[in-house]
Amino acid sequence: MTTVDILMPYYGDVALMQEAVRSVLAQHDERWRLTVVDDNPGDNPGDNPGGGGPEVVPAWFDTIDDDRVRYLRNAENLGLTGNFNRCLELVEHDLAVLLGCDDRLLPGYVGTVLDAHAAVPDAGIIQPGVRVIGSDGRPARTLVDEAKRRLYAPRCDGRTVMAGEELAVSLLRGDWLYFPSLAWKAAALENVRFRPELRVIQDLALLMELVEAGEKLVVDDTPAFEYRRHDASKSSATAFDGSRFVEAGDFFADTAGRMAAHGWPRAARVARTHLSSRLFALTMLPRALRSRAGVGPLTRHVFGPGRTSEKAGGKA
Repeated sequence: MTTVDILMPYYGDVALMQEAVRSVLAQHDERWRLTVVDDNPGDNPGDNPGGGGPEVVPAWFDTIDDDRVRYLRNAENLGLTGNFNRCLELVEHDLAVLLGCDDRLLPGYVGTVLDAHAAVPDAGIIQPGVRVIGSDGRPARTLVDEAKRRLYAPRCDGRTVMAGEELAVSLLRGDWLYFPSLAWKAAALENVRFRPELRVIQDLALLMELVEAGEKLVVDDTPAFEYRRHDASKSSATAFDGSRFVEAGDFFADTAGRMAAHGWPRAARVARTHLSSRLFALTMLPRALRSRAGVGPLTRHVFGPGRTSEKAGGKA
């Protein structure tokens, strides 16, 4: 029987995490197993905005009477990327999901990704339909998500399969996937890990590694996931201070070289240009100017020729 391993790297708000867990428990299809990997939230002041000390979370999991749910606590803080990689080490079943601890599954999520896997069993990545919600859990619309939907995501009626340079170009033009919603074929993840030197763009880096290795993506437009968009996220914070764009500039320069060496000239050209990343940085400039923070990195990313840090050939 095919089972979906749902891994939740946890490091934040208790109430939102509990909401995410309840969305797993509410699945119509019971072929899942949930593992929450607690990276010591609450041990440092300000790390646990949902309230409660480090003993609150394990006590809450003790109240869940379902042997498909397991709670693990790291012996030491691994950080965001380290905890992601810890989750990958715990994958034991056919499909795996790295569920955000502030996101929610719709009740049909597990059934949707299992149906897509059955229809395209050689696809390494499954993207189900996603709804965007705000901090309050209500439907939300943002410029970023409208751009993903209208400009970058492929038109999909039912299911669409993408691979090779076509997929590389599509993702490099604008990463329209919602990473916490993706289901992964476990075999595709065996030899890849998140790169520790990356803080924000590690999801796209992992995706590009898999695309370069020949993995297929199946897109299923059935709404199955609710992605929470709010300013408290790591990506939002680093966007406002400009540091994500230093990382992005280095990543795209490095990826352009890799795509060219792989024989994908169109993908190399799109990576070199990284227009959507530049446009996103441009939308951040007014706020940076008002707060006088991050103006330099943002300006260099928008108007510079490519690599935004002073490294000349190092890893992204």
